[in-house]
Amino acid sequence: MALREVRVAGDPILNKTFRPLKEMTERISMLIDDMFETMYDQEGVGLAAPQVGVLRRLFVIDIPEEDEDGNETEEKHPIVFINPEIVETSGEVTLAEGCLSLPNKVANVTRPSHVKIRALDRDMQEFEMEADDMLARCILHEFDHLDGHVYSELATGPLWDIEDVEEDGDTGMVRLKTDKGAKKKESRKRRRRRRL
Repeated sequence: MALREVRVAGDPILNKTFRPLKEMTERISMLIDDMFETMYDQEGVGLAAPQVGVLRRLFVIDIPEEDEDGNETEEKHPIVFINPEIVETSGEVTLAEGCLSLPNKVANVTRPSHVKIRALDRDMQEFEMEADDMLARCILHEFDHLDGHVYSELATGPLWDIEDVEEDGDTGMVRLKTDKGAKKKESRKRRRRRRL
């Protein structure tokens, strides 16, 4: 496994639409391993192939679980999505969102709160899954990357520097900090789960 360079805003590859994968090869299998390693290294919860410069319809996700105190556990739940199709969406929720390709930025984004997706797994076997909340948001965020879109296009307000905002515990949205130093440590823990 190896770390891959994450492409950032301004790189033209992030605005392209990508081709489906036709077969699993040793090279693609290594890419998937590298994507997970890169995602974990960057403290992200999702990563799409275009973000590492690969022109294929593929993304990976791993949403951390939390213990009773709200701290992330070390247990891994990796999911691979190859040639995904969104079957249906419903609901709507606005929450804070960030991206490994827009480092140190965050914005409030409105997305469906529920998604049903069909894709191929790592063994090229078709599966369907339904997701809500953070997993649904992550799926939709990564799916957008496959069609050349980034979350800032959907932002309901400004794109802020991550150090200048705090998360509203009731709504999950971000706002400019009223006291710049008071919640720095707590917001760092929460924002790790927003980097998609």
